[in-house]
Order: sequence, then C-alpha cells, then structure tokens
Amino acid sequence: MTFDHTILLAHGSRDNNWLQPFIALTERLSQSATQVSLAFMELAEPTLEQAVLRAQDQGAQSIAVLPLFFAAGKHLREDVPAMIAALTKTSGVDIRLLPPLGEHPLFIATVEGIVLDLLQSNAH
Repeated sequence: MTFDHTILLAHGSRDNNWLQPFIALTERLSQSATQVSLAFMELAEPTLEQAVLRAQDQGAQSIAVLPLFFAAGKHLREDVPAMIAALTKTSGVDIRLLPPLGEHPLFIATVEGIVLDLLQSNAH
C-alpha cells in the first residue's frame, strides 16, 4: 500500500540535544520525500496527534507511522496502536503502524557492520 504521508515517530525527550538528530533526519528526508514529518510519543512536540492533524490539513488521507525504535516494546505493542485507533476514529484518516526501524534488514546489517568495524578497530 502507498501512503500520502509518512510520520517518523520517535520516543521523545525533554532534552533538546536528544531531539536534534531526529529533527535533522526529518529535514534531510523532506528534501527528497516531501510528505514526511516527525512526531514524538511523549515529552516533546509535535505529538503524534498534532502530526496527523497537520498531515490531514495538507490533504493526506492515508498515513504511515514509522517508529524510529530498535524493537517493539510496550509502547509499540499497546500504546501507539491505541493512539492510532483513536486518531483514525476521530480524524477519518487511514493510519497504519509500520514495523519499527530496528526490524528492517538494512538497519540490522548496518548496525552489525558498525559494531564489527568498532570491534575490529579496537582489537588493534
């Protein structure tokens, strides 16, 4: 299925330094993929609800939510699906939760490569 808009979902933090890599990533992606935005689960804005409403205001009828998480813990198994169900009901937009980024084979291979590179460089 193709989507009108993709929301990158990060956990969130009150620490602005923690937020910056996610903001920078979204800014870089938006240069080539215009229908992408960022949301935070908690502790920062925009919230998922705010991001969905903004995307809807821009004409999105179908939204993918891509969690920038290593794995699916309680937030992704329970909290986010409940948030999405409520937002789908109130907004009328089709919102789908994608698997977390950490489950993607390219992500796994990249992390593995970085760790192996660091281990090998520290071995010398």
